[in-house]
Amino acid sequence: MQQMAQSSVFLSGMGGLGVEIAKNIVLAGVKVLTLHDTKQCETWDLGSNFFLRQDDVLTQRNRAVAVHPRVAELNPYVHVDTSSSSLDLSTDLCFLKRYQCVILTEARLSLQKKINDFCHFHQPPIRFIGCDAYGICVRVFCDFGDQFEVSDPTGEEAKEMFIQNITQGNPGVVTCMDSRTHGLQTGQSVLFREVNGMDTLNGTARQVTVLSPYSFAVGDTSCLRPYAHGGFFLLVKTPRTYSFETMEQQLSEPQVLTPDFSKPEAPLQIHAAMLALDAFQEQHNRLPNIGCCQDAEVLVKLTEEVNHTLTNRLVRCLSRTAQGSLPPLAAAVGGIASQEVLKALTGKFAPLQQWVGCGAIGCEMLKNFALLGVGLVCVTDPDLIEKSNLNRQFLFRSQHIQKPKSTTAAVATLEINPEMQVDAHLNKVCPARRYVDSRSVSNQKALLDSGTMGTKGHTEIIVPNLTESYNSHRDPPEEEIPFCTLKSFPAVIEHTIQWARDKFESAFAHKPTIYNMFWQTHSSAEAVLQRMQQRETLEGAFQVVKLLSRRPSQWEHCIILARLKFDKYFKRKALQLLHSFPLDTRLKDGSLFWQSPKRPPSPIEFDLKDTLSEEEREAIAQLEEAITADHVTPERLRMSPRLFEKDDDLNGHMDFVASASSLRARMYSIEVADRLKTKRIAGKIIPAIATATAAVAGLVSLELVKVVGGYGFESFNNCFFNLAIPVMVLTEAAPVKRTQIRLGETHLYTHTWKTSSFSIWDRWTVWGHQHFSLSDFISAVLVHYGIEPTMVVHGVKMLYVPVMPGHNKRLKLTMQKLIKPSVDRRYVDLTVSFAPESDGDEDLPGPPVRYYFIDNSGAS
Repeated sequence: MQQMAQSSVFLSGMGGLGVEIAKNIVLAGVKVLTLHDTKQCETWDLGSNFFLRQDDVLTQRNRAVAVHPRVAELNPYVHVDTSSSSLDLSTDLCFLKRYQCVILTEARLSLQKKINDFCHFHQPPIRFIGCDAYGICVRVFCDFGDQFEVSDPTGEEAKEMFIQNITQGNPGVVTCMDSRTHGLQTGQSVLFREVNGMDTLNGTARQVTVLSPYSFAVGDTSCLRPYAHGGFFLLVKTPRTYSFETMEQQLSEPQVLTPDFSKPEAPLQIHAAMLALDAFQEQHNRLPNIGCCQDAEVLVKLTEEVNHTLTNRLVRCLSRTAQGSLPPLAAAVGGIASQEVLKALTGKFAPLQQWVGCGAIGCEMLKNFALLGVGLVCVTDPDLIEKSNLNRQFLFRSQHIQKPKSTTAAVATLEINPEMQVDAHLNKVCPARRYVDSRSVSNQKALLDSGTMGTKGHTEIIVPNLTESYNSHRDPPEEEIPFCTLKSFPAVIEHTIQWARDKFESAFAHKPTIYNMFWQTHSSAEAVLQRMQQRETLEGAFQVVKLLSRRPSQWEHCIILARLKFDKYFKRKALQLLHSFPLDTRLKDGSLFWQSPKRPPSPIEFDLKDTLSEEEREAIAQLEEAITADHVTPERLRMSPRLFEKDDDLNGHMDFVASASSLRARMYSIEVADRLKTKRIAGKIIPAIATATAAVAGLVSLELVKVVGGYGFESFNNCFFNLAIPVMVLTEAAPVKRTQIRLGETHLYTHTWKTSSFSIWDRWTVWGHQHFSLSDFISAVLVHYGIEPTMVVHGVKMLYVPVMPGHNKRLKLTMQKLIKPSVDRRYVDLTVSFAPESDGDEDLPGPPVRYYFIDNSGAS
């Protein structure tokens, strides 16, 4: 952030692609951004530039001047200025010396090469990025100079990995504890800490040679003392230097990023087609006319001069569309290019070397839908806008803080496309992905799923009758911290932060909630006392009475309680644990009890001069005061539970968690985390940045175009990318699977069987009426679909299972009586299964059966 805040950027071309890049880098927070353009606003621009309005076209304003105020208000800390000066082959480029990065869009190749040479050979080099978006094809080129140093190629946070063993030898071999995968690569270096026995390794970095996913060699350890126990290692971030060639050098033998490994030839083919388009522009001083067959054939001939293997279909399609701009494609490539700008300015993350080309979320999706001309969009989000949203969600401004996200975004979207309909709701969709997926399958609707985490992003396309659904696969479960680790044996800072978070929930949310529920059931303290004296068992009474008796009534009492809690958590617990397991305790196999990952605690004596202790005391006191009342009255029998809120710096919540976590970390000799890291872990914050958001929204909006256009299965792509590395992988969507079921015998003597199949998208339908019985339902399935159900289930309720006592009697009951639907309920989805082919096998599943309570099918 410091490096970006000292950087100046020049960006030329305020078309759809240019404004995407401008938006992203202003949100990121550079010092100065100059917007350059010599063109006037045209109606054409309204289809791709979301910061232009009809008035800008009518008044024929310069595009850079028109978008300037809307770009500038995205971030008040960025100085945004404009330029409409001529920029061509005769321009003196000395004015570029004051910039650290130059980005060109909508520029001729000859001009790009000239400016690139100027930037490349300037000392120090000016980072250069060239971007083009013509119809269905886009490309990005990067040149950051001969020697470009990157401090952190991956951006991944180094994790502590505990050691099982280190051998004495040449080379010495390190084995990870509990068969954990180390994730290292040969040539990387690791830093050792807290190793016992072979302690001369501590604080030293060693280069690794990977032997297996669980072990690696670290050079000669034969002269070191034998390894005893414990220790962990961390990956050392090693700077790496990248060398770039100029655009002129790269044109003939380009280094390209391959997004789709099933089509490895595609990037070079697109590169050749774009070069032919450059040649066309140089010869004719224009782009090919839309739909012009003659121009298309000229472009085909130019392409053949560059690449004989290129398919004419791609070239003709490029010719027909070159004058147009596809907003989702501009969003995707704009996100990619913007991340390269940030890399160029900061030296963080591996840069693109040197080309990426390809052919055809939330606020970003709304913007794309608006530019595409989508008629109606329904959005829902229960959250309010927070200040932290402003650096990545460009529809929001500072005046929108604490207003609903959905309604605010809807209003802003209508400014981009006034003819669009946006239906905004505040409803919560939970549990998000799996619930929405189940509804899309039930209602035969396509689902476009996407998400980001930092520089990573993914898209998944789910299309009725073509692909699997999201619920067809299961994500690996999140790794949970064992209870005993949290309670007594924390090993890393994440454990102490989670412990502090749990203490907050217990003291300020869970216990007050139980307290309130108890007194809602029991009218008064006197009545409870009387029943307890009569030795009645009252659930939760002892905990509630304990809370009531210790409940402070003034600030001084809160201080006393905080002081007692301090001794309990950070002194007496440690003494008790060391009494139970002295430092020399050994296990049955003779090994020490206190060895990695177990850390022995050290009791902390309370010290008023210790700032951490004072913070912890003040935070607890502040919260205790918030949930107390003054007198033993009906009001005193109520508490106000506090839901954890990480973003309010005045409520004491993060003060408590940060202080409690830091004290516990010190008690167990764990390196303390700063407040920001503590907030990220305690609040389970998923990092989000504008560049990845723009890229993923653009990619998923491209899939929307395919859905609306009724494209076939082969056209759809899922995508995963990591802009930090950078890598982008396009894969085919997973095809829908079909399940075979046996319907019945078709020949009495040969025992041949009629079979059918169904997928997750299939649904059978049965129309009923008021007196329709369960037996009628089973018969209807048999008549219409040729197989008799052996089990019928509604949600978690078993309507009919023959082996269950009394279920055969249900056959005569009406479906209305069995299901008991609400008055306005028209149908229910039932789960049915069928007899197995062989005795002893499990019942065969069938597709869901939608049962309508009233027959509106029109059947007689």
